[in-house]
Amino acid sequence: MEASGRWTTWWRRRERQEGRAAGGADPAARLDQLLQAVRAGFPVAPAAHPAGYRCSCDRIGCPAPAQHPVSFAWQSQATTDTEQLTRWLSRDPQANFITATGRAHDVLDVPAEAGRLALERLDALGVGGPVAAVGEDRYLFFTATRGTPQDEDEWWPSALDSTPDTMSEHPGLRWHCRGSYTLVPPAALPDGSEVRWLDSRGPEQSLPDALRVLDVLTDACTEVGAVAEEQWLIG
Repeated sequence: MEASGRWTTWWRRRERQEGRAAGGADPAARLDQLLQAVRAGFPVAPAAHPAGYRCSCDRIGCPAPAQHPVSFAWQSQATTDTEQLTRWLSRDPQANFITATGRAHDVLDVPAEAGRLALERLDALGVGGPVAAVGEDRYLFFTATRGTPQDEDEWWPSALDSTPDTMSEHPGLRWHCRGSYTLVPPAALPDGSEVRWLDSRGPEQSLPDALRVLDVLTDACTEVGAVAEEQWLIG
């Protein structure tokens, strides 16, 4: 804990000297939010960030600008080590971060219209949990993970066919579990929008049961017409 505190103090001093990060974001506030996520048990790894209207990666025509890990080894990189997080940020202060799902948590990812409707119903049911908005387009509902049940028929591996670059193929509900990832707030997107926690729904909230949230989300997606050939996709 003392070492982590020294890193945090050093980082804040460094950013006060160098000024704010790109886009006007407060680097110390970003660090605080990311530390809150990893302390809640969300494993994170570095992701690409906006470079103007493009992605910081060197891929021509990147299909998911600023929404993908920087390394193919992101699954082994993902960690809840606060000192490692601070080192990554010291190397690239503008970096976004992804969180690996299927370890400490899953994420149910829906269109914003369905997400807003579902939030009203979940509140009425007394079901809380962390929820993030991806710009004006999507809502991310963080839930307890299904993990690796003894019954293998209940274990759903993610083949990463539902990462951000396949959004047009799967516009409805997407279930990020083992082998998948989502951006974790705060994150910047090339269009100037951001990934942010909704008010009072940050990572300090307890993770709800995935199937309970899923029931509400599937109904909401159906009502707003946010369905593909299947109502939701695990991945």
